[in-house]
Amino acid sequence: MKSYKIQDSPFRVPTTDGKIIKEHFGLATDGDSNISMAHMKAPAGWSEPFQTPEFDEYTFIISGKKQFVINDDIIVLEAGQSIKINKNTRVQYSNPFTEVCEYIAICTPAFSMDLVNREG
Repeated sequence: MKSYKIQDSPFRVPTTDGKIIKEHFGLATDGDSNISMAHMKAPAGWSEPFQTPEFDEYTFIISGKKQFVINDDIIVLEAGQSIKINKNTRVQYSNPFTEVCEYIAICTPAFSMDLVNREG
């Protein structure tokens, strides 16, 4: 057994909002419930409902900008910046800007619809 795994065929998560999600590691790809890592592209004008996830989420912006509403704070990250949002924090993710935002998201434990707690 190898002590590493190269991921060259990530799971493409089906979406209806134009966002591209390719999970490289996590529940959908390899069944790991401890951590997930996804490469994402959020189109201009994209947004999600508020949520209060039961996982820590790390985001690294590759290109473009992404807006975070965390409790009462509005934060905008640009390429090269990153953020960690602690589990059980109310947050809304969006891209109200004019260009695609490309980023990497890592969740611990792994992202799961059962743990994201989206509103509405």
